[in-house]
Amino acid sequence: MKLSDFDYDLPKELIAQYPLKERDNARLLVLKRQSGSIEHRVFKDIADYFKAGDLFVLNDTKVLPSRLKGFRASGGKVEVLLLNRKEGLTFTALMKPGRLKINEKIIFDGGSVSATIDSKNEITFAAPDIESIYKLGAMPLPPYIKREVEESDNIYYQTVYASKEGAVASPTAGLHFTQALLEKINQQGVNFSYLTLHVGHGTFKPVKIDDITRHKMEPEYFQIPESTINAVEETKAKDKRVIGVGTTTLRTLESYAATGSKAGQTDLFIYPGYKFKAVDSLLTNFHLPRTTLFMLVCAFAGIELARYAYREAIDKKYRFYSYGDAMLIV
Repeated sequence: MKLSDFDYDLPKELIAQYPLKERDNARLLVLKRQSGSIEHRVFKDIADYFKAGDLFVLNDTKVLPSRLKGFRASGGKVEVLLLNRKEGLTFTALMKPGRLKINEKIIFDGGSVSATIDSKNEITFAAPDIESIYKLGAMPLPPYIKREVEESDNIYYQTVYASKEGAVASPTAGLHFTQALLEKINQQGVNFSYLTLHVGHGTFKPVKIDDITRHKMEPEYFQIPESTINAVEETKAKDKRVIGVGTTTLRTLESYAATGSKAGQTDLFIYPGYKFKAVDSLLTNFHLPRTTLFMLVCAFAGIELARYAYREAIDKKYRFYSYGDAMLIV
């Protein structure tokens, strides 16, 4: 399987730069695997596709305001994206510009917080506590959103059910749900369960080797409550459907199905040929070409059917990527 099999051309104007004011007014492309047919709906219609006893599994990770702006002693601007907290107030991080020196001091918020560069991708803060660091941060919008972060992103780049802090990117399939829509679906007898996978920066990383099977995923932390495992097993036993809300949820459930591990790090890479064990339907946004996310969608729908759906979405001018529209594969 070659990298070129997962490429496609997308007009730049289809990359959503802002969220919709009403989350559930996004468009929904419904792809039926058995017939290969496509339906065009509005996201709030998603309840029409599920019945009592079906189970939605959602990722309740919460995005941290991890993008910080500071200054060098010389006055030059510095941007820091905090990735993983190591110990104390030391983090792995991405920093710009790349010519920062080891032991160089960076000033934030007029000097109320400072940090020292430990290595090319490690930084240690001098601050009262962790909260005072994140208080200075902004939402880490994806690199294809070509604008400054705005106050509204604090709301719209977070799912309404986010509760477990730790992500540097949002599980975007869940951004379309409102509390009212969740309640409406639940009133139909459809069940909800939650798990956590803290989405890492690697989610945006393109695959760079032609033989995709040699690509290595960056590990991400996950945790699945016993109640969610029980709910999935009971749903399967009753021959009802398990719906993975997002690629992160799907990967987490499939990691458990493959290893039996309820918590830890997963680097599961799903590409065509993978045999799914846990998830029956997938709700997802439209993903970048040549990424592991698009490869996962191709694995779930089939390469030709996934490419057909993406061509249809482009032809119908769907909005793409994190703040874009959604696709339901049933």
